[in-house]
Amino acid sequence: MSAFTEPAKKHLGQNFLHEHSVIDKIVLAVDPRLGDVIVEIGPGQGALTFPLLRKHGELTAIEFDRDLHAPLQAAAREHGQLHLIEGDVLGVDFTALAAMRGDANGQIRLVGNLPYNLSSPILFHALDHAPAVRDMHFMLQKEVVERMASGPGNKVYGRLSVMLQAYCAVTPLFTVPPGAFRPAPKVDSAVVRLVPKSTDQIKVVDRQVFANVVRAAFGQRRKTLRNALNSVADSGQIEAAGLRPDARAEQIEVGGFVQLANLLAHR
Repeated sequence: MSAFTEPAKKHLGQNFLHEHSVIDKIVLAVDPRLGDVIVEIGPGQGALTFPLLRKHGELTAIEFDRDLHAPLQAAAREHGQLHLIEGDVLGVDFTALAAMRGDANGQIRLVGNLPYNLSSPILFHALDHAPAVRDMHFMLQKEVVERMASGPGNKVYGRLSVMLQAYCAVTPLFTVPPGAFRPAPKVDSAVVRLVPKSTDQIKVVDRQVFANVVRAAFGQRRKTLRNALNSVADSGQIEAAGLRPDARAEQIEVGGFVQLANLLAHR
């Protein structure tokens, strides 16, 4: 009999993965190796946790739902060593965690079936700690993964696309149907791999200026850059960065935003 008696909680965005073929594909994509330090976000009822433990022997997991803590700890004992962090992932300092428990390079690897209602905040939180993260494998709503990986000219290209691609290589891996979860969500899901870029690959001079430029540019995406960015840059500065003031944000490549932000950071 399963130790997990609590049903999925809708207000926490819980959809528990149960399809073994999907779980196997995720474990294969993560491909844990000796010396890796894997941190799972939202283990839920352990569908991914226990196969990773069997493959790797040790795992750190962050779980918000208190009702799942005891059954997770109990069920994990036969699979490997689980270090459970009880609380909100947005309050976890990944940099400090990596410094304390990280691999030989002081890094961790993140995995997780992320709650759809918190996916963007979790992604931005992970981005804040990118130097401490070797890679990330996340299950997300398919349309979010499409936004993450899209390029200029695509209708879903936006702030999330630019911010992630400036700091990470984003690779969609495969789609997961609703039936792979209990309860089944109303949308398709997808697994994505993010690999943070090395310091010399990141061209952003000032992260805050860059974030402000991207936020303003996509804040009212139907406006031209001249109008959308009027609080952070004038037409002359936009042109000096090699961009057209009458262009819209969705037409600008990631490098264009980096160029403009770097110019503004040096003014």
